[in-house]
Amino acid sequence: MDDPTPPPSDQGFDTMSLATLSQLHPAVRPAPVAPAPEPTPPVTRIRAVPEGTEARGFALYVGIDEAKAEAAGTDLPRIVEAVKRLLAETVPGAETYASVALAPIGAGGRDVDVVRLALQDPAALARHRQATVAEKPEPRGGVVIDISRKRVLLDGETAPLTYKEFELLQFLVLREGRTIDRAEIISTLWGDTDDEETPNERTIDVHVRRLRSKLGAYEDIVRTVRGAGYRFDRHADVTIRYASTPSPDVF
Repeated sequence: MDDPTPPPSDQGFDTMSLATLSQLHPAVRPAPVAPAPEPTPPVTRIRAVPEGTEARGFALYVGIDEAKAEAAGTDLPRIVEAVKRLLAETVPGAETYASVALAPIGAGGRDVDVVRLALQDPAALARHRQATVAEKPEPRGGVVIDISRKRVLLDGETAPLTYKEFELLQFLVLREGRTIDRAEIISTLWGDTDDEETPNERTIDVHVRRLRSKLGAYEDIVRTVRGAGYRFDRHADVTIRYASTPSPDVF
């Protein structure tokens, strides 16, 4: 005898799908689902460091003055101790050192930038020097020896020095006031060249003469010390711009 009960219909759905279950039990309401937790922020990885080096720690600069700390119901020593306790709980045995940055009352700029400058952060110092140089107009008179840009300005015009001539001038500038003999110049500036390309002391005299001729009216900033060598003497109309401090690895 045939069963009069019609076969169950899958209503066009996969019998194991959620859609099928909801169709078979339309009266059943799904249980409320708790809101998903906030996503965990990604962990910041240490940037690759140069080969042969390793990360040994980090510096965390916190920009907050005493007034802001007091408004939050705390003070700087408590904040420092809280950070140190957190580190001790996270990595027992880790060494810490805290230094508070002092600045003149009312010093402008963001707190964290003031802190980095006060604590001599190399990257902050480099940016500060670059900004200071950018704000200063180029002097129209005198000599500007710009080591950061590898150029020399004479009364506002760029002197046509060759690479080696600038290297020679820079070598003397960085040893300002000291007489450098020819042998030291050769061993330093031509130390990595083949013997055939290494100049002799007479050739150094030729390089110096060419350099001085290109300095024009300011040739006497490179002095000849008879029987000893050469010396750079700074004058009132000579400005030296040194290269910026290299930035440290970013964490």
